[in-house]
Amino acid sequence: MSVEGMGVLVTGGGSGIGLGVARHLAAEGAHVTVCGRTEATLIAAVEEISAHAAAGSRAGYVVADVSDEDAVAGAVARAGERAGGRLDGVVTCAGGNSWVGPITHMPVEEWNGALDTNLTGTMLALKHAGAYMAKAGGGAIVGISSIASSNTHRWFGPYGVTKAGVDHLCRLAADELGPSNVRVNCVRPGLVRTEMVEAITGSDNPVRDDYESCIPLPRLGEVGDIAAAVRFLIGPESSWLTGQVINVDGGHSLRRGPDLRPWLEPAYGEDGLRGIVS
Repeated sequence: MSVEGMGVLVTGGGSGIGLGVARHLAAEGAHVTVCGRTEATLIAAVEEISAHAAAGSRAGYVVADVSDEDAVAGAVARAGERAGGRLDGVVTCAGGNSWVGPITHMPVEEWNGALDTNLTGTMLALKHAGAYMAKAGGGAIVGISSIASSNTHRWFGPYGVTKAGVDHLCRLAADELGPSNVRVNCVRPGLVRTEMVEAITGSDNPVRDDYESCIPLPRLGEVGDIAAAVRFLIGPESSWLTGQVINVDGGHSLRRGPDLRPWLEPAYGEDGLRGIVS
């Protein structure tokens, strides 16, 4: 029951959850390729992954924007080459959100940007990795979603909507690719300490306090919590598990989304947050 020798591609692997997943898999002997848009970030990530890797594990990177189909196809091929022709696992961590606010104020370019990165990026990884694995006889793909996909997070803009699309896309792919022995599952993280949400997690503030009040297990998530779940879904222990969306959130999904009012009301006003555009 090992991932030793497996070839794995991690999109968005230069930082945050993606880097943590890549580091965890390499530490157990997988050959890991990370991709992202910034080469300097990827070089630093590979150095960190290699420092924690098991003997014989190889780590490398490919510069790729996940919304660019040719770049994604190239990253899939390169990950397979690095592992001697094997591509056993793909983890779609690339994602993000650059805008929060009322839907009645949402700039269409922010909507399109989140769709491109979060949903189209996942689709392209599934398309090309799925084809590679189906031809090779099998593999495992893990999408990284969010509890914002299942629990409404008011004023989160396009983020939760695109992550709900990731959930459905992974379930659809699991149904289609199952006959080729390609498993597809999804992980929904709760609030995890990463660079992307440092404004929330980095210091005491009312939004962080509200998050913590909604988590039955009384702590924020760590990257290792998500990496361990992904490792299970990539590994042979989950060989009869596909089409599942697993919350790794301390139980947050049992309650409600966070209240961003303390941050957003000064900008939009009480009327703005309930949809009125002046």
